[in-house]
Amino acid sequence: MSLNSQIAPASQRSIVLVGLMGAGKTAIGKRLAAVLGLPFHDADEEIERAAGMTVGEIFKTHGEAAFRAGEKRVIQRLLGNGRIVLATGGGAFMDPETRAAIRERATSVWLRCPIPVLVQRTAGRTHRPLLNAGDPAGILEKLSATRGPFYALADIIVDGSEDPPHVTTTNVARAIENYQAPRRVEVKLSHSSYDVLIGAGLLARAGALMAPLLAQPRCFIVTDEHVAALHLATLTASLEEVGIAHQSFIVKPGEASKSFASWQGLMEDLLGAKIDRKTTIVALGGGVVGDLAGFAAAAAMRGVAFVQIPTSLLAQVDSSVGGKTGINSVHGKNLIGAFYQPLLVLADTGVLDTLPPRERAAGYAEILKAGLIADPDFYEWCEAHGAALVAGDKEAQARAIEYAVRFKARVVGEDERETKPNDGRALLNLGHTFAHALEAETGYGGGLLHGEAVATGLVLAAHLSASLGLAPQEDAPRIAQHLSETGLPVRIADLPAEHLLAHMKLDKKNRGGKLHFVLTRGIGRAFTSGDVPEDAVRATLLANGAV
Repeated sequence: MSLNSQIAPASQRSIVLVGLMGAGKTAIGKRLAAVLGLPFHDADEEIERAAGMTVGEIFKTHGEAAFRAGEKRVIQRLLGNGRIVLATGGGAFMDPETRAAIRERATSVWLRCPIPVLVQRTAGRTHRPLLNAGDPAGILEKLSATRGPFYALADIIVDGSEDPPHVTTTNVARAIENYQAPRRVEVKLSHSSYDVLIGAGLLARAGALMAPLLAQPRCFIVTDEHVAALHLATLTASLEEVGIAHQSFIVKPGEASKSFASWQGLMEDLLGAKIDRKTTIVALGGGVVGDLAGFAAAAAMRGVAFVQIPTSLLAQVDSSVGGKTGINSVHGKNLIGAFYQPLLVLADTGVLDTLPPRERAAGYAEILKAGLIADPDFYEWCEAHGAALVAGDKEAQARAIEYAVRFKARVVGEDERETKPNDGRALLNLGHTFAHALEAETGYGGGLLHGEAVATGLVLAAHLSASLGLAPQEDAPRIAQHLSETGLPVRIADLPAEHLLAHMKLDKKNRGGKLHFVLTRGIGRAFTSGDVPEDAVRATLLANGAV
């Protein structure tokens, strides 16, 4: 496929070039416009034409504030008249309203260029008012330090050099060709909303994606030892690029870190770091880290903002979305916590490559759950694509993550705090009453991952539903076969049925001492039931491997 035919459908938006003076925005912009077949505009030239004087004369006569106000109006007008390529002045992207207008209507590209090259290109240019106040190299260094964090908010960054303009133009065109905006799911709640962004490369852009939302450029990263070794450097580099100060708190990997001791240690570290109510906590990791960090954010200073950057498939489709945070007790899982919604969720599909197949399969169980609850068509899609998804198919992963997140967002939006007496958010617990009992009996260790327990729980829920005469008998074996094909366990590993029942009686979803389950009337038709006979549950356990 040719470059032109690839670019056109990839970007139905305008292209806006940003960067310091001398970066080549006009030279590159004209060539890029020719490649894309679009009109080219230079914001400074448009301003001069409208004002009837040069940029230098506007600065001298009316001051920089007046120039910036006119610049803002011109850029908004140009972007409102169809697709174009636009070269902006060096300071334009500093204005938050201008950035917002560009974000809404265009794809922005930062032409990042070394200072020595900029000095060489701007030498002798007396029409640059900001360069006329002293040593150009020193001025450009200061401008770069000030403006660089804002330029880094651009959608695409292309590094320039002493290459001729046609080479840089080709590099920009290729970057646009390859650029894929992240999938975006809005979680709408009664009093707030936030976005879940899904796509490859989001971790490296986390700082730029977070920066517009933070109350101040400071955050506290919570992660575990394993994730820190793989991904912490990428995250901190992205924060430094946009000027966000950061500190890190690293916990042991595994469910044992969802404890009072880990939570207390984290709280003491946060307070010792002198956080304030404008500090943001960033959870970088799987469900354990997200739950722990989210609960700390809910409690610190009676609530500070937090961002979820889930690094496991399970966390990307489940625990990072919906605002359930908490830690475990000796009496059960997630019994201590709070409903506390994140500011933003960044689900980078690229980090899934670092997961072992077992971890990807565990996350897949939560994806399949969405189809079992309310969408038989999606369940059939999973049967066709689940194995490829677990094996690493990027398109299948992105589509499934978006679907699962969109499904959960809809359910959470209608029942944020799980207060509906029937159905509502409680439907998301399909298979979980069984799963939590299995996890409790096996000690929350690495021998049984949460997603693996959920997979077995889904089969048990289908079996129980059929045994009560509610669902077709063939559902449970059908579900079990598909989950087995993706590498997930579907039977209980010789655990005592009475022990599992005892754990279920402590489940926080029970009401009035009665076992509370999510059952089905068939694939895609889940409902809650508040009075399931204990004998029927015991029979299901025994029929599926319990002793």
